[in-house]
Amino acid sequence: MFETLQAQPADKILALVQMYRDDPRATKVDLGVGVYKDATGLTPVMRAIKSAEHLLWEQQDTKVYTGLAGDPAFADAMIELVLGDAVPRDTIAAAATPGGTGAVRQAFEMIQMARPEARVFVSDPTWPNHLSILKYLNMEMVPYRYFDDDSRGVDFDGMIADLKTAKKGDVVLLHGCCHNPTGANLNATEWDAVIEVLLQTGATPMIDIAYQGFGDGLQEDAAATCKLAAAVPECLIAASCSKNFGIYRERTGLLMAVAANAAAQSLNQGTLAFLNRQNFSFPPDHGARLVTMILTDDALRADWMAELEDVRQSMLGLRTQLAGELQRLSGSDRFGFLSQHRGMFSRLGTTPDKVEELRVKHGIYMVGDSRMNIAGLNANSVPVLAQAIIAVGV
Repeated sequence: MFETLQAQPADKILALVQMYRDDPRATKVDLGVGVYKDATGLTPVMRAIKSAEHLLWEQQDTKVYTGLAGDPAFADAMIELVLGDAVPRDTIAAAATPGGTGAVRQAFEMIQMARPEARVFVSDPTWPNHLSILKYLNMEMVPYRYFDDDSRGVDFDGMIADLKTAKKGDVVLLHGCCHNPTGANLNATEWDAVIEVLLQTGATPMIDIAYQGFGDGLQEDAAATCKLAAAVPECLIAASCSKNFGIYRERTGLLMAVAANAAAQSLNQGTLAFLNRQNFSFPPDHGARLVTMILTDDALRADWMAELEDVRQSMLGLRTQLAGELQRLSGSDRFGFLSQHRGMFSRLGTTPDKVEELRVKHGIYMVGDSRMNIAGLNANSVPVLAQAIIAVGV
């Protein structure tokens, strides 16, 4: 039977991880894997998570299933974090998922159930797994222009022109903040223009928000999502707790479906529960419970927010240091975009050949499209990267 299976394409990032591990050079720098690392190269367990886990160990008296959509308290806590009071709570259906990826997958399946013919507009570029899941589900993808390789910013005119070709029944996938893989974000005025196009075309927005708190702050990073959700009749929001709570392996995410009214919310809630049942039955609870404890306890929340702010400031500091070092070495400000980008990633906007030269000659590992994980740097490796970038002529 299984001899008919065909080999699947290797994951480029995982292949890069193995190449990095096999590289004996002491000066090698890993900028490929999309996880936060501190100055020592460790992805630490956050203090508030440790505290919550200790309390959970003392207090939890059962491991019984929660519900098909997960613990309602987790949904409430996350909806408050992401949306605040932007839309009435009784219009929001929500279901816990195995990570943000699970939320994205469930969102696509919900779209497919509702509109089998729906086209999904995706930014060029976008997170590769968006494309992989859509391809697997045999859903039609339409790329829209997003990143300008010359300015290393958003090709906003191209984006708007492409989004205007969407129609009612289509879906526009947007990154809520800290665009992956480019780090280039829309400003408030540009978000307003996107919302206007969505209202004109009738297309349904889907927001993937995986890095809230990593860009300009918790509320600031959610501002566009709140504004959009309040302006359009309905939308989907896939949220991840992997990065901002540092619980990658706990696979903690939430899918929200914002409806036009409470009656539609009930149908959406039932659909989300059905989809969970078909895919994995009950979602994992450990990470979700820790997040709920932190968000509903004043002391834990304050400690988490303080540490998250330290993480955010650390990445901003690395961006500023790298941009400054490149300005010093190049004698120009053409790398100033690095300090303007937000989140873990930036895209250099160079060729795969240059990326390969960085790896072979200098031990700098980044994805072939020149996406690099800023959080993979530290104060000592920034000058190494800057010198390598100048040496290969990026």
